Amino acid sequence: MRTRGTTLHGVRRKLAALSALAMGAALAVALPSPVQAATARVDNPYVGATAYVNPDWSAKAAAEPGGSAIADEPSFVWMDRIAAIEGAGDAMSLREHLDAALDQGANLFQVVIYDLPGRDCAALASNGELGPTEIDRYKTEYIDPIADVLSDPAYASLRIATIIEPDSLPNLVTNAGGTAGSTEACATMKANGNYEKGVGYALHTLGAIPNVYNYVDAAHHGWLGWDSNFVPAAQEFKKAATSEGATVADVQGFIVNTANYSALKEPYFKVTDTVNGTTVRQSKWVDWNYYVDELSFAQALRTELVRQGFASDIGILIDTARNGWGGSARPTAAGPLTNVNDYVNKGRVDRRIHAGNWCNQSGAGIGERPTSAPEPGIDAYVWAKPPGESDGNSQPVDNDEGKGFDRMCDPTYTGNGRNGNNLTGALPNSPLAGHWFSAQFQELVRNAYPPLNGSGGGDDTQAPTAPTGLKVTGKTSGSVSLSWTASTDDTGVSAYDVYRSGTKVGSSASTSYTDTGLTASTAYSYTVRARDAAGNVSAASAAVSATTDQGGGTGTGTLKVQYKNTDSSATDNQIRMGLQLVNTGSAAVDLSTVKIRYWFTPEAGASTFDTACDYAVIGCSNVIRGVSSSGSSAAGASHYLEVGFSSGTLAAGASTGEIQLRLNKSDWSNFDETDDYSRATNTAYADASKIAVYAGGTLSWGTAP
Repeated sequence: MRTRGTTLHGVRRKLAALSALAMGAALAVALPSPVQAATARVDNPYVGATAYVNPDWSAKAAAEPGGSAIADEPSFVWMDRIAAIEGAGDAMSLREHLDAALDQGANLFQVVIYDLPGRDCAALASNGELGPTEIDRYKTEYIDPIADVLSDPAYASLRIATIIEPDSLPNLVTNAGGTAGSTEACATMKANGNYEKGVGYALHTLGAIPNVYNYVDAAHHGWLGWDSNFVPAAQEFKKAATSEGATVADVQGFIVNTANYSALKEPYFKVTDTVNGTTVRQSKWVDWNYYVDELSFAQALRTELVRQGFASDIGILIDTARNGWGGSARPTAAGPLTNVNDYVNKGRVDRRIHAGNWCNQSGAGIGERPTSAPEPGIDAYVWAKPPGESDGNSQPVDNDEGKGFDRMCDPTYTGNGRNGNNLTGALPNSPLAGHWFSAQFQELVRNAYPPLNGSGGGDDTQAPTAPTGLKVTGKTSGSVSLSWTASTDDTGVSAYDVYRSGTKVGSSASTSYTDTGLTASTAYSYTVRARDAAGNVSAASAAVSATTDQGGGTGTGTLKVQYKNTDSSATDNQIRMGLQLVNTGSAAVDLSTVKIRYWFTPEAGASTFDTACDYAVIGCSNVIRGVSSSGSSAAGASHYLEVGFSSGTLAAGASTGEIQLRLNKSDWSNFDETDDYSRATNTAYADASKIAVYAGGTLSWGTAP
């Protein structure tokens, strides 16, 4: 995950000839406002937007074999040095890019702000022009001139999305001392505070422009997904976002996977899976990380950022330009159950040698095309790193761009502490960062996933095989859990669609699904169909039936839950509580099979919810939370907060210790908890009979409504 260089292009007169091609790129079909009109502030700048296509990149892409399939896709323009603002050599200036966007009829322009003092202290390939102490030059010669251009009324009709300083703040968390791979340069930047000052100044200055939407870089799951990094990173982001006059209101959201290769979704294994009693987290690839892909990391990070004080409506961008990992090496089913390493390595779509490898990765492919609002909490999939632009040179190259030679771009290098001392997986013969790398572009096109027209996948007409082995793995009074055996396909299964009595009720990227919001004591029939990236759909699986449990059942297992009320007001905008799970039996319990349900009614207001874990003895990263409709007609029990665990065991006679939780409606309207089914008033821990515990889908404790 590193930088690109200044965008190069021919002379300005080429723009008119290229604009017809560029006009084809749109995140949504929408007519932009007239250029004279100021654009209204929106919740998500990507919804309804027609995004700018860089005509220079478009021409280079179209000239490559198969490149015309993506030549009209929008991507970010990188301002990676002061000279880029006015345009160095044949490079377009920032103003010329903005003018071209208006000529195209675009109403969304995307730009990377990337020139901090002591830039990218852990990677020589993307070092910058400013020394560690040159914060004043950064402000007056870089940020201020960019702000002058972006604030020009001529561009008021454009929504301008910025990425603020890739790699900077995450380096302060992981590479500034005390960990494998730390560098003296990162320690210097942590000590002098100029990363935080620079990011804060950029947020404050650019955030003052009404049509600018700032997204702060937040690394990726293979960088910040461990307990030791996850919360400290969110705290570091908050610190920078409240420096140099900035506030959290200057932050539209965050972006993950910038210029990196981490898979968007891992369809064939989850972090909660176990193989012969060994958890996936213990595999060499996952290495105790709490996340196995970018989507799960992004959504969890968003929750933590809101907990740290960022706005509840912040959005996340995910860079999907090069994380498709398609082609013949892409797995089509889960790995074997021989051991946890085989299970993960033979089932993972991310084919890198190590998740710490970031430079020109061999075998990578184009990922999801830019798309607005693809998942809850995700503002868009974007192409921050334009495909075909090198991450760094594989051998030393003299240059005047401030870019060094990083051995992580050398395919013969055996690595360092940040990649577990593995080979780098980098392609040979790569040019300087940001320069066009034809061989890499062609490989990205060949290995695109979803496949591209013209890259071997566009003419796919073969449907996957029908899923087999559909079975019920658990049920409650309001839900049915299902699993099945993976389908096979010539290009790979992208999702499974679940049908209840012939009606589609949901989709899953894995081979399991839980259908919720059901009625107690009711029979349901299910089938599943597999779907590939080309839209081919399999025949339906054999049907399976399940009857939900009776409402009001009482558990008789060996687990119990204790509760204390930590909320002094029953009518404010949050529900707060402390819980602890106790094993009263004589054998250990696998926590990944356990669910705790707290029933409540939200009254009026939003029907979507945010949840937070403020503290847990076992670690909040091990606590899984979500809110669902219960389907119950009992008073005070229309919804439930479900608490689960990503891994671990609870020994006989042991307790998880305290878990502090809270939830709110997405519009922060008030609750009235006085009649909620599970609420009690005790402020010290006591057994809670109206909070249920389910083990393996069976009610083990409490009385369900």
